[in-house]
Formats: sequence, structure tokens, C-alpha cells
Amino acid sequence: MSKTWPTRLARWGCGALQALAVGLAGTGAAHAQSSPLEFAVKAAYLHKLAAFVQWPSSAFGSPVSPIEFCVAGASPFGVLLRQAVADQRIGSHPILLREIDRSDRAAGCHVLYLAGPNAAAVAQGLRKVRGTPVLTVTDSAFQDGATGIVHFVVRDKRVRFEIDDDAAVQNGITLSSKLLSLAVSPGPRS
Repeated sequence: MSKTWPTRLARWGCGALQALAVGLAGTGAAHAQSSPLEFAVKAAYLHKLAAFVQWPSSAFGSPVSPIEFCVAGASPFGVLLRQAVADQRIGSHPILLREIDRSDRAAGCHVLYLAGPNAAAVAQGLRKVRGTPVLTVTDSAFQDGATGIVHFVVRDKRVRFEIDDDAAVQNGITLSSKLLSLAVSPGPRS
């Protein structure tokens, strides 16, 4: 991304994500049991999070290469994520959505959502992309000894997210301080 990404982020992205965080978190309708609204909120967050990430230029073939959003495992989003990213761009990068059956097919992904309740499969996916410029997103912060970067959590009947900034640094990506300020503090690990 260009050196002006913080400026563009300040103008567009931060306000959009803050409005999303306040508006959707305030609905109280996303229940601890997975519901269609919960997945709609997660799809919207997933789409907006990428605007707050700076990847190394080596992560893209060219300045206009797509940002690849990958969902590994059984996608809980249905058409919601596809609709959220349709005809969208982040800077000069169009968004390309790929649904992959396993995380070992994650080559080329810039954002990787690891879906499903299988902790071992999620942990394996996190390990496969560790050290590569991939924003990993899960529904649980700690998976069989592996951690991702963004973790969706439901607190007080609201979808929120935690961030492991150390994992982002390990993957060579930079997260905006604005995004970090919107994250909730991690809860206790079991």
C-alpha cells in the first residue's frame, strides 16, 4: 500500500469501522449461539478490518493486485461475505474472495478466516501461515497452542474482536493504532 494509507484510513476507514463497531455492537442481537445476525456482523467486520492493515509490498504482485480474502473450512457466512466484498476495493486493490476447503490451500491469501469448531484444524491453519503476511481471523483466540491475529468474541451478546498484535508483527503486517484501539482486551484463556 502507499505511504498515504494512514491519511486515507483516517478519512474513510476509521469512521466506517467505528460506526460499524458502535452500531452493530449496540444492537445486542448477536447471541452467544451462532445466529444469522452474528455471521452478518462478522462478515462486515472481516470486510472492514483489511482497510486497517498494511502489508509489505512484497505481498502483492503489483500495486493493483487483488487482496485475497480466504475462508478455510465450512463457511458460516453463506452469501453475506460475498455481498460485503462485491465490487469493493482497499486502496488500489480489488477484493477477491476464495472459499477453500483446507488451510493448506491458503497460498496467496492476505486475509484468512479459519472457520469451524475443529480446534486442531484451525491451529494447523494458523501454523501453516505463521511468519507470512497474512491477517488471520478466528472465532477463538487460542487454538491448540496456536494464536491468530484477530479473534471474534461474543461479549454481552455483542460481536467484538480481540487482537494479538504480536502475532501480526510475527506475520510481518502492521495494524493501525485506530484498529487496535477498537479491540477489546482478551478474556481469560482456558
